[in-house]
Amino acid sequence: MPEEDVPMLDSSPQPAAPPPAAAAAPAVSTVHHLKEIAALIEAGSLSKEVRRVSRAVRLTVVLRRRIAARDVSAFIAFALPASSDAYARLSALLPKEDDTEMDVDAAAPATQISIKHGLPEIEIYCYLLVLIFLIDQKKYDEAKACANASIARLKNLNRRTVDVLASRLYFYYSYVYELTNSLAEIRGNLLALHRMATLHRDELGQETLLNLLLRNYLHYNLYDQAEKLRSKAPRFEAHSNQQFCRYLFYLGKIRTIQLEYTDAKESLLQAARKAPTAALGFRIQCNKWAIIVRLLLGEIPERTVFMQKGMKKALTPYFELTNAVRVGDLELFRSVADKFASTFSADRTRNLIVRLRHNVIRTGLRNISISYSRISLADIAKKLRLDSKDPVADAESIVAKAIRDGAIDATIDHANGWMVSKETGDVYSTNEPQIAFNSRIAFCLNMHNEAVKAMRFPPNSHKEKESAEKRREKLQQEEELAKHMAEEDDDDF
Repeated sequence: MPEEDVPMLDSSPQPAAPPPAAAAAPAVSTVHHLKEIAALIEAGSLSKEVRRVSRAVRLTVVLRRRIAARDVSAFIAFALPASSDAYARLSALLPKEDDTEMDVDAAAPATQISIKHGLPEIEIYCYLLVLIFLIDQKKYDEAKACANASIARLKNLNRRTVDVLASRLYFYYSYVYELTNSLAEIRGNLLALHRMATLHRDELGQETLLNLLLRNYLHYNLYDQAEKLRSKAPRFEAHSNQQFCRYLFYLGKIRTIQLEYTDAKESLLQAARKAPTAALGFRIQCNKWAIIVRLLLGEIPERTVFMQKGMKKALTPYFELTNAVRVGDLELFRSVADKFASTFSADRTRNLIVRLRHNVIRTGLRNISISYSRISLADIAKKLRLDSKDPVADAESIVAKAIRDGAIDATIDHANGWMVSKETGDVYSTNEPQIAFNSRIAFCLNMHNEAVKAMRFPPNSHKEKESAEKRREKLQQEEELAKHMAEEDDDDF
């Protein structure tokens, strides 16, 4: 091997690194980014384009982890007049820092950004920014004061460009009270805000507030009140995918408690399917409830449901529970319910699991009916592990009810104390395959219709012909938004 081919380790001088071109341009500061967002909101307000305000909210989510107290203070001083009530109120809520730590906007480009003072959208955005910062810093008392002040200000506004910011404020208003275990205090305010949003035809606000009210009721197990509100609230086409997913989840929980398992299953599975991939916690909750509902319907979820990426550990208790129901072993079901009692209580599914006992017995009885053409009621009680005072009488009543419900095809010989199973016929001679195919076709058609409805087009796209420069600019904006969508969805859920 030639000598020059041998790699040398630190024996030759390293080549000089090329001068970094990017180092000449310093990084843009957080305050400058906030000023750009304010300019975007101002442009949306003056042109009455709600999409620009929505984009400003998304960009704020991206900056959320980088915002410090000095950045918020500097931005508030830039965006609000020093003599305004909002400036005095928000400045008092922010923590005081030394002057030496103030962020000097030296890294900002030479172009200076200025905005028009007095715009309600800018003021509401300042409230939102301070509220998010205080929640992240776990200063919940100050966050409550900020949220109450922002809601009081919103009651005097009726502008479509404020609706997007207002919906986010409603969410964090409820969130901070939930963090302090005082959701009941704001239920009246949320109802009043929902009535106001309905009168103002603020559909995004109605969506958000309806979900917050449903969450408020369900937090205190007030399912009847939640259903009354849901049934009487006006319904319209969903504006936010996140809010629609939440609505489906709450609807599924209400339907489950009301024993309407078929509708509950459809709502929960649809919510899990529509939820963004980044919203892992939300999807886990949807799958937990969907598994219980499917078990209550007599179905056994596929193993792939429990093996989804990032969900295996969280769904382990429900996997063991499903296995106990599938086998029809009542003793194993009891041991699993006791083993994971704390988990089921935290998920608020313990009461539903109590309902599953009858399904476990019925599954075990179905397995016995398939395995034996004739078996005594005493042996059935022994195999089902019935621990009552008179297990044979209980087994007889259980078998009689299963025959009446059509769960098994058998007869009871009362004289000899036997259960006699009938021969199983060919399932393809019945209507069951047709029903199964029909449900699959309906599911696919429903998904196609929802996908068509979810498609959005820019207004007047059929009338205006865009220039190449406008198309490039719009494509660049869409790429930026797609880049931030994952973080935005994670924050929302």
